[in-house]
Amino acid sequence: MGAPLPAGADALCFAFDATGSTSRARFAAQVRALAARLPDAGHAVNLCEDRYRFLVAFCAIAVRGQINLLPPNRTHAAIEDVRLQYPDSYCIGDGEACGCDMTLQPDAHFVPLPAELPTLDGAPLQVDDAAIVAIGFTSGSTGKPTPNAKTMGSFRISTAQNLAALASLWPAGAAPQVVATVPPQHMYGVELSVMLPLLSAAAVHRGRPFFPDDIARALAHADAPRLLVSTPVHLRALLESGLSLPPLAGIVTATAPLGQELAAEAEARFGCEVREAFGSTETCIFAFRRTARDAAWTLCPGVRLQPRPDGTVVSAPHLAQPVLLADLVEVEGDGRFVLRGRQADLLEIAGKRASLADLTRRLLAVPGVQDGAMFQLESGAGGVRRIAAVFVSGTLDEAAVREALRHGIDPVFLPRPLRRVAVLPRNETGKLPRAALLQLLHCGKT
Repeated sequence: MGAPLPAGADALCFAFDATGSTSRARFAAQVRALAARLPDAGHAVNLCEDRYRFLVAFCAIAVRGQINLLPPNRTHAAIEDVRLQYPDSYCIGDGEACGCDMTLQPDAHFVPLPAELPTLDGAPLQVDDAAIVAIGFTSGSTGKPTPNAKTMGSFRISTAQNLAALASLWPAGAAPQVVATVPPQHMYGVELSVMLPLLSAAAVHRGRPFFPDDIARALAHADAPRLLVSTPVHLRALLESGLSLPPLAGIVTATAPLGQELAAEAEARFGCEVREAFGSTETCIFAFRRTARDAAWTLCPGVRLQPRPDGTVVSAPHLAQPVLLADLVEVEGDGRFVLRGRQADLLEIAGKRASLADLTRRLLAVPGVQDGAMFQLESGAGGVRRIAAVFVSGTLDEAAVREALRHGIDPVFLPRPLRRVAVLPRNETGKLPRAALLQLLHCGKT
C-alpha cells in the first residue's frame, strides 16, 4: 500500500487561484465524495479542463480502483478511439464546460462533475503502489497513438527524481507553487502539475492559463517560490508580449525543442533558470538540462542509456522494463548525453546529410521569423522527397526568408515550397500535426 494522498499536512495549501487556496484536507474530502458516486465498474476517460477538477477526478478514479484514460487530445475522434479500445469505459469531465446536466448519473456514458464539489469525511486516501492509475497515449505524430500504463509506484519514483533535479531552484525546505500551461492529460502535465502536488508539498494553480496575460495573472496569485511549467511556444509568446512577471524560482519547459537563444533570453528577462526536461509518454521525464548554457543532458539518478542504430534503449528505476525510443543520442564520458535527432528526422539528398531539427532551428534563428517548421514531403519526381517549410512573420516575405536561409543551409536542403502563414496549427502542447502542416501548403499564402 502506498503513502496517503495527497502528501503533506492537512492544512497545507494544495491548490490556489484568484479566489484563494484549497487545503489538502478539503481536496481529500472532495475526492472521497466523488469516488463514492462514480460508476461501480469501468475505467474513466478523464476530460476535465480545470486542473483542480482533473486532480479530484484523477484521485477519485484511482481510489475506486479504476484507471484514468488520458487521450492524446480532446477531439471526438481521439476520445472515441480510446473508448473503442476500452469498451467498458465512461467519460468524466467539467459539467459546466460541457453544458451537461450537473446531476451525476452513474449509468451515463458521460459523468459531469457538479458545479459545487461535495465533501465527505473519512480515512486518509490510499492507492496501492502496484495499481495502474493512468494510461497515457502517445501523440500519434509518427503513427497510431499507443497506450502506456503507469502505476502509482512508478509515479512516486519519477516524481522524486523530478524533485531532486529541480529542488536547487528554490530555498531548502520551501515548497514551490506551480503554474502550468500544459494540459493535465499530457504526460508532462501529469508529472509536473498533477503528481508534484499529490506526492510532495508543492501546490498548483487550479486552471490552465494559455495566453500571456492569463499566465501573468496566475503567477501573481501564487506565493514564492513560483515555478512555471510551460512549453517553448508559450515561452516565446511571453517574451514577445513584453509583460512583466512576478519573481520566479524557475521555469521548466518540454514538449518541443527549446533553442539556446530563446532559453538565454528568457533567463535574462525573467531572472531565473530555465530547465528543459527530456522524456516521452513511454518513459516519463528522465533527464534535464539548463539549455541556455548546456547542450548536453544530465540523466536522473539510476537512468541508463544504450545507444543503438535505430534509437536508444532507456532503463530507469521507474520503468518496469527498458524502453526503446526513436531518439539518437551520443553518451559522453561524464555520463551526460547529446541528442543527435531521430532516425525519421535524418535526411540524405544528393549524398548530403542533414536533420529536420537542425533545419528548423536555422529557420527560427532568422531575425523576424516568429515561428516556423521544416518537414519532408512524400516522394516526388525521381523519388526525391523535397523539403518544405512554413513560417510566421510580420515583416518578412518568402523571398527574404529564403535568402536568409541560403547563408546557412546547403542548397539541396532549401525548402521548396516555402510559405508564410498567419499562424502555425500547433496543438495544446505546441506540437505540429503533419496533416495540418500539409494542409497549410495546399491553402497557399495568407
